[in-house]
Amino acid sequence: IAQKYGIPILITIDEEFTFVSTVVKYLLFFFNMIFWVIALILIAIGVYSRTVKHETALACLTVDPALLLMIVGILMFFITFCGCVGSLRENVCLLQTFCIILTIIFLLQLVAGVLGFFFSDKARGKVTEMFDNAIKHYRDDIDLQNFIDYGQKQFNCCGGISFLDWSQNMYFNCSKENPSRERCSVPFSCCLLSETVINTMCGNGVQQLEYLAASAFINTNGCIDKVVNWIHSNLFLLGGIALGLAIPQLVGILLSQILISQIQDQIKLQNYNQQHRSDPWS
Repeated sequence: IAQKYGIPILITIDEEFTFVSTVVKYLLFFFNMIFWVIALILIAIGVYSRTVKHETALACLTVDPALLLMIVGILMFFITFCGCVGSLRENVCLLQTFCIILTIIFLLQLVAGVLGFFFSDKARGKVTEMFDNAIKHYRDDIDLQNFIDYGQKQFNCCGGISFLDWSQNMYFNCSKENPSRERCSVPFSCCLLSETVINTMCGNGVQQLEYLAASAFINTNGCIDKVVNWIHSNLFLLGGIALGLAIPQLVGILLSQILISQIQDQIKLQNYNQQHRSDPWS
């Protein structure tokens, strides 16, 4: 009837109504809070490692792990800070920054995985180079030594390509000029484990033996082939780990996009209410 006689109608909207879901808002906040705490822990571990070790032989592994932890921690701290504050304050700019950076990181990981698959030979060569470099610094750092020993024991291997790679280390070098007591030897972690008597000198002088003779005392196969074979036989496990890393990123992107859309709708509603409050007959 009002429309028939040209009478204007004023539609009122409840002031307490909001498009922003508190469930999505605080779910995104606590989601980021968890990774924000993890980022602080990574930064603390990295700083502690750099402070205690100063210069570490682990730097021979292309990137210093302590420095890598700090970089990852700082980057994660910044991203989760944008997510926490953006969701709590309903700030579209911070949420968009969070979403864009997370999307870029996800795409970079995807590209890295594809490149690693298609250029596996180059990746293998780089890993071999890193392992050879680590062998040269084996006695320079106790952490590096423990890391290599752990890997050789777990994979029942010795050296990168073969046990003869240990001749690259100045202490195990098999040249006649080498005065070391470990000349032509390999670390104890290369030795075949015996359930009876533990002989820590089992690797003494084995580089002078033939492969077949040396295999009676140590693992003669290199670690690179063992690791590659392990990867091929555990593709489902590695795929599950990759999926486990991707899911939190996708959840963060999805929640942030939902919240951004809700906030933008809420802003439109507020502008509409403000406009009709100042001029109810417009």
